[in-house]
Amino acid sequence: MLRKSALFLASAALPFPVLAQDVQPEPAPETEQRAEPSDDDFHGNIYVTAAGVDRLDVIAGTSVITGIQLQRESSPQLGDILANVPGVSASSFTQGSSRPILRGFGGDRVRILNDGIGTLDASGASDDHAVATEGLITNRIEVLRGPAVLLYGSQAIGGAVNVITNRIPPAPLDEPFHLDIAAGADTATGLLEGGGSLDVRITPNIVFHVDGSYRNTDDFDIPGFAASDTLRADLLADAAEEEEEGEFEEAEELREAANIQDTVPNSYTETWTAGTGLAFFLGENNFGVSFDIYDTTYGVPGAPGAGHHHGEEEGEEEEGEEEGEELVSIGLRQYRADFRAEIDLGDGFFDSVRSRIGYSDYTHTEFEGDEVGTVFDITGVEGRVELVQSRQGGWGGSIGAQVSAIDFVAEGEEAYIPPNNVETLAVFTLQEIDLDRFELEAGARYEKAELEASTLGIERSFDTFSASLGGGAMLFDDFRVGLNASHTERAPTAAELFAEGPHIATQQFEVGDPTLDVESSWGMEAYLRGEVGEVKINASVYRNWFGDFIYLAATGEEEDELPVFQYLQQDADQWGAEAQVTFPIVEARDFSLLGDVRGSYTRIELEDDTNAPRIPPLSLYGAVEARWDHFDLRGEVEWYDSQSNLAPFETPTDSFAFVNASLAWHPFEGRDNLTVIAQVDNIFDTEGRRAASFTKDFVPLVGRNFRVTARASF
Repeated sequence: MLRKSALFLASAALPFPVLAQDVQPEPAPETEQRAEPSDDDFHGNIYVTAAGVDRLDVIAGTSVITGIQLQRESSPQLGDILANVPGVSASSFTQGSSRPILRGFGGDRVRILNDGIGTLDASGASDDHAVATEGLITNRIEVLRGPAVLLYGSQAIGGAVNVITNRIPPAPLDEPFHLDIAAGADTATGLLEGGGSLDVRITPNIVFHVDGSYRNTDDFDIPGFAASDTLRADLLADAAEEEEEGEFEEAEELREAANIQDTVPNSYTETWTAGTGLAFFLGENNFGVSFDIYDTTYGVPGAPGAGHHHGEEEGEEEEGEEEGEELVSIGLRQYRADFRAEIDLGDGFFDSVRSRIGYSDYTHTEFEGDEVGTVFDITGVEGRVELVQSRQGGWGGSIGAQVSAIDFVAEGEEAYIPPNNVETLAVFTLQEIDLDRFELEAGARYEKAELEASTLGIERSFDTFSASLGGGAMLFDDFRVGLNASHTERAPTAAELFAEGPHIATQQFEVGDPTLDVESSWGMEAYLRGEVGEVKINASVYRNWFGDFIYLAATGEEEDELPVFQYLQQDADQWGAEAQVTFPIVEARDFSLLGDVRGSYTRIELEDDTNAPRIPPLSLYGAVEARWDHFDLRGEVEWYDSQSNLAPFETPTDSFAFVNASLAWHPFEGRDNLTVIAQVDNIFDTEGRRAASFTKDFVPLVGRNFRVTARASF
């Protein structure tokens, strides 16, 4: 049934005859090259380009990362780019794999989009899987929260992240060509990177696009030991025990593992991308297609003193131990094709119809040394059609439908997730009513998910309904307070249901539960956003009550000499707050000094009075930025509290603070521009570990790092 629905929706998105009109569409708003110190448009003019959202005004907690901030935060993985946004942390599994954590939620609870459609990769299934996006050819990143998130998936309880590129050109060119290029290098990771994006006007109505990028990093530098104090003490104690038993070689290996320092072994990355696209503009209508390749290889650091064992027979034990000592790496390649159509419907109730289709052929190979361990093959298609309503007085919105079909096959000794097929069909709406100084926004989504693991003979079907209602009142000028209420339902994922076996990259024995039920939640969020004079404020507090919350937790048991992690389910409560304030300190004719203060906190407690695992602690951020002529000088302090609110068998993390500084030079004004940034991150070479990371005990964050980046646009 769902496959037929998918075919119907895909066919509906194909171009159909339209009348060419003389009126050309207005170009998308030019991004300000010199934004406020954070470039995080919590406030001011927010141009949100996610389909179905860009015409609406109330989007609680939306953050837009672009311009200098996007360049300053450049990183191989999306999670690390966004880690300083209020309410956002990162999984930081390793340099080659880091996913955003929004309000303590990761995995499939955070929907990651490429130009408004899902990434169609495997990054949500496990933290060792890279996110198939590339920052070097990204124009902007939008972090969406509130009712608008229901446009993209009921599972996106934490929010959605939309990565915007020009791969399908968004508007006609008013110049023969437009070129964007980026390059960078650093000292702590051995980074060398470069990328470019070129749009060419073939005719006034046809634009051709091509882009490419390359990035290479070495094993990255750290301050001190790779192992945390707790893990290092355990390794040294084990070494002493082995020595007492006469196992001198094993004792020496454990001591060597405990004393790994200065760099994280096997943490290198190498990534390249290539893409091309073509867009046709006919009056208010446009159509476009694109094709791209994302290819990355990265090392997976192993837990010091741990080996990979495969349940070998007694006579094979020695061979298994040797195999377990091999370094683990991941090779990932995704071929992707996308289609976009936007059709003007005239002056009726509906203004336009917008459609997007994405297709992905994705392969993820886990290597043990030079030998292939496990291969994950995923083919997926996702399509969506939205009818955008004409603005009727103060009423606007959109309705639509979305389908997806994902086929997953894993082969190898450690294929811990069986072959499975997941199909979803959803209908949704987002509506906004603007009553001058008061606005009301409502969203609703019905979604049907069918999951089948044929080798297990298991089929599960879930019907979920989610809804959200938000209101905002303009107190004065551009300062608004608001309240959102939501009910969400999320179907379990294939990994949560069907996992069973050793996972080489995470060094865990993962166990799913095919009887898991739908996860549901009720939530409330109060926020204030806007300007008081020259001070810009965004702050929110929220509370969520979960029924049958699904989480992956250590059990304290071992299987195949690996710690067992099992997907469990029980009720939970979450509460938290986040805020950002930017303000002028000094304002003169040719000089300004600006301040930027941010903070985030969240907590999730389970019904049995234990804590949910891997939750980020309290974080605070402060920055001062001086601007004069063509220079911006910025100093930052990032502080992260210790995390002692731990799940059973979870290890704590200590508090730490990073001090960073950067100098940006932008010699030109106007459309043609060049920005060169020289920066040093973690000036005092401080050890830091993210509480949300599975690898926090043996993969600390990067040490002192000198970096130079350049971006140019012509």
